[in-house]
Amino acid sequence: MSVLHHFSAAEVETGLDYPRLVEALATAFRGRAEPTPVRQVYDVGAPEAPGHLLTMPAWERGAALGVKLVTVFPGNAAHGLGAVSSVYLLFDGRTGRPTALIDGEALTNRRTAAASALASRHLSRPDSRTLLLVGTGHVAAHLPAAHRAVRPIERVLVWGRDGDRAASLAGRLDREGFAASPVRDLTAALTEADIVSCATTSTTPLIAGRDIAPGTHIDLVGAYTPAMRECDDRTVLRARVFVDTYAGALAEAGDLLQPMAAGLWSAESICGDLSELASGARPGRLSADEVTLFKSVGTAVEDLAAARLLLGDGRPERQRAAS
Repeated sequence: MSVLHHFSAAEVETGLDYPRLVEALATAFRGRAEPTPVRQVYDVGAPEAPGHLLTMPAWERGAALGVKLVTVFPGNAAHGLGAVSSVYLLFDGRTGRPTALIDGEALTNRRTAAASALASRHLSRPDSRTLLLVGTGHVAAHLPAAHRAVRPIERVLVWGRDGDRAASLAGRLDREGFAASPVRDLTAALTEADIVSCATTSTTPLIAGRDIAPGTHIDLVGAYTPAMRECDDRTVLRARVFVDTYAGALAEAGDLLQPMAAGLWSAESICGDLSELASGARPGRLSADEVTLFKSVGTAVEDLAAARLLLGDGRPERQRAAS
């Protein structure tokens, strides 16, 4: 009889350390044999409670398959609840039997940050020590530790529209061993950063290409719909641009779709995706002075790799506890 393992948010946090998770993602992208579906969105709300269901499946034939289920109910704030809820269900790839039920938000936070770190390993300068963090949400809080798994990050500058939240996050990062401080002048901070990591839901550009120093790596994690943007057109035009997946970026990434719609840039200008970087099929950074940009919108490949790594860690102890 198979056992369905349950992983809480705390267990996900402790079970997915970034060095191993980055390697798991690299292996998954390197060995990707077939396309992964772009997430599907369904309107499931009522007039008094609008809502959407998102499904994100992925599989490795004969090994494992899984799906993340996400609900977005914006009206939840009126009830003191978060707008987004999610779970991840992992199945055995040989029998189809469910093997693990995992907290979806914690899994998403860590795999998203790890994907940025994987890209950074190929695209940022090896001597990158200063990270500018734009955004103060849950994903943003994970990004410095993930980048530190691949680069010698010592200093973190934190910018957010809410100065108090930026100061609070900087204090948390300081306790994690970074020399972290909040900043109010985003333009000035851009000139100091080796890596700029953005995780926001902004609909207007926050990063201006004219302010980016040569050699900077831009990591755009937020802005996951065509209407959202974290950087301006000049940033895209200055940079060698990479994406997590072509299909996802060209369907959802407003940072790229909007300059394309304006006729300023084209999809042919994308220099590679994570599969090509991880496999060595496309080169990453070519010089110390170039500006690189990684745009992610998320892919179920990352969820599956993270879930398999987590279950691999937890299975022996949990089987003994269940026996």
